[in-house]
Formats: sequence, structure tokens, C-alpha cells
Amino acid sequence: MRRLMLIACLIGLSLGWVSPGRVALAGGTARLADLPPGSRAGDGGPSPVVFPPERMPLAFTHTRHVVALKLTCPRCHPGAVTSRRASDNLLPKGSSCDDCHHTDHQRSPVTATKAGDPRGRCGLCHVGTRGSAGPERVKLPKRNLRFDHAVHAARNIGCAQCHGWVEHTDQATRDQLPRMSGCMGCHGLSGPGRGRARGNCQVCHVGRGGRLVTSFGAGRLVPRAELGDARHDPSFFRRHALVAGADSTLCGNCHTERYCVDCHDGRLRPRNVHPGDWLNSHGAAARFEGPRCNSCHRSQSSCLTCHQRVGVTMNGPSSLGTGRGRVHPPERVWTGLPRTRGHHAWEAQRNLSQCVSCHLERDCAVCHATAARGGPGAGPGFGIGRGTNPHPPGFSARCRAAMNKNARPCLVCHAPGDPELGRCAQ
Repeated sequence: MRRLMLIACLIGLSLGWVSPGRVALAGGTARLADLPPGSRAGDGGPSPVVFPPERMPLAFTHTRHVVALKLTCPRCHPGAVTSRRASDNLLPKGSSCDDCHHTDHQRSPVTATKAGDPRGRCGLCHVGTRGSAGPERVKLPKRNLRFDHAVHAARNIGCAQCHGWVEHTDQATRDQLPRMSGCMGCHGLSGPGRGRARGNCQVCHVGRGGRLVTSFGAGRLVPRAELGDARHDPSFFRRHALVAGADSTLCGNCHTERYCVDCHDGRLRPRNVHPGDWLNSHGAAARFEGPRCNSCHRSQSSCLTCHQRVGVTMNGPSSLGTGRGRVHPPERVWTGLPRTRGHHAWEAQRNLSQCVSCHLERDCAVCHATAARGGPGAGPGFGIGRGTNPHPPGFSARCRAAMNKNARPCLVCHAPGDPELGRCAQ
């Protein structure tokens, strides 16, 4: 119905029936400037999940009461300045109307105290009847929200800051209910500017067990666009990684880590996260897009354990032999001479973090440690090194400065009494 009314309003704009700056509402049209802060044309109004649709068969003009009669909001809504719960019914009670309309709502049925006074007619305010049962009753479902009117009133936050300028509206509808983007004007500020208006979700939204309740009888609660572009529209599947990377705590308000893992570890994973033949082709992606892989996977827990389990690679000195696995190129390319761009020395200099995702320091020392490293005083777990020199040409001319700066890397391959090390200590 709202969509049809919006279409009618757009047609009216094109034909000149509706003046610019007005939007279609449940009760007709109203100026966009009179709606609550944060309202936009075509925003669909307040959330039907937070504010389930109500039934209010009332004919009431705020313009008449506020502008002409100079009545303030608390005059008809006295509970609005003391209410502590969103479930409170803050609509005017019949007794609030008795003084002006010369009625007596304490009686059943309601009667006019002045016979013939047109202001006391039921039909003046109530539309729709149920025969002899009288006017149709107002149905106001429970709001799925936490809200404290008293706290806001105590901080001099006027009614219009949440409900808009109802004095310019003849028939107040649900469109006068607050918009979340308007609330974020205070609660979304950072640092001292926010004051005591806390910004965590469970200040206003219903939670249970540290997570928000997202399923209600009126529908499912999903983020709106103003929350870090986390709007759960059809395109969110493709951009949710950017949203989660920018602010994972936002996602954590509704989702547990298990919710993400169930999809990303393959149990529920859609095939367009990784193609079906990913095991055969993931090596190239891991080689050139390591940081992207590490956003979900950990080298030591995901990659290494899987590679060792299926026998693709092995860790430790024995992995350097002929049957070391299928991760590295053939021995003549990986460790042989002359060095090419595929040599492990070049790869270690280019991306050492990739090497240590599988190898320990002792694996390097098996080849690069000097023979004396395995002699007296050598640490446990080291065999006799092959003495393969890992240093570039001309390193001996500057090795003393490197050793004085940090001797620890030197002692990985050299024992303290190693003659090779002594040349750099002189």
C-alpha cells in the first residue's frame, strides 16, 4: 500500500497535483522537512520490525491543538516525560480530553457532560465503529526497542528532535516515529562530542546473551545503510568482507565467530568463495596473494597442518632431501648452482615470512651452519652444518658492524669459538 501511495505521489509531482518537498504518508502527504530528523524521501518510514504496524482509527489534527490552541506536548502526552520503557502506551487518555471536549470517559459508555455540545461527539475523534460496542479500539503492538523517554526529557531533548514538527501535520501517523539515522546524530558521534549518549547497539535494541535479538514476529531486524554500509541488500554478499574488515565489532553484535566459520571453512561455503577445483589452483593464489589468504587462514594452523597431513611437504631437516615433498621446485633449481630467480635464497630475501610459515630456524642451520656449529657447545637438535655460505659477496668487509649491532643472527650458524666468527669480532 505504501509503495502505491509513493507512486501516486510521484505521479502527482509530475502532473503538478502535489507540491515539491512533500512525501507520501499513511495519512496523505506531508513536507519532508516536518518529518523526524534522518527521514528521507522513499526511505519506507520507520522500521516495521522495530515499530510493528499499529491500528489507530483516530481523527486528530495536531495543527489545531498545537498552533491554534497553544497546547504543549505534555498536556496531552503527560507520560512522555516520565516513561522509562518503550512498551509504555503514551497516547492521550480519554480523561486528558474531558476538560476541553466536555466529556466523561470515566463512564461507560462515554457521555457528553453538556448535551448537544458538538465537541463531545465520539465521531469527532474516533473513526470507525463496532456497532453497539462503540468506537473501534486503538491497537498498539509492543515496540521491539529499549527507550527511556525520561532520560531524554531530562537532557532537554525536545519532542521534535525525535518526532519531527507535528504541529505542521494535521494527521499524525507512524511516519512521526523516529528514524535510526536521526538517533545516530547523537549516538553516532565519537569521543567527547557524544557525551553520555552511548553508541553500542544494545543501548536501544533488544539483546540476549551478548547478541542482538534479530527475529521478531513482525520480521527480521537487519542493519540499515547508515551503519557502515552494512545494509543487507542483495549486493551485501560481495561487499561484506570490506564491511567486516573495517569494523568486525559491528558484525559481532548479531553474529558469532562460528557463524562466519561455518561458511568460510567450507561446510556451508558458497562455491563462489573458492571455485570447485581450488585445491589444485590455490598454490598460485597463496604465492601472490598471501595477505588476502591470511585474512581467513593461518599459515601454521591451516596451511602447514594440511600440507603435512597429505604428504605435500614435511618439516625438519629430513625435508631437505630428495623426498622432501612437492611444494618447492626440483633440487637443481631450488638449492643448486648457479642461482636463478627460482632459487630459495632469492625467495627467502623476497618473502621470508612465507618460508617461516612452514620452516623453523633449525632447518636453515642444517645447511648454513659451519661444521663447528655441531661441535662442543653446540645446542641440542642441531646436526653438523654443511657450511654453505649464505652471505652475499663482500660481506666480510662489513660483518664486524653487523655483529656489533646484533650478534644473535650470527650465533644461529656459528658457535662462539668459530674461527669464521672470530674474523668479524676483531
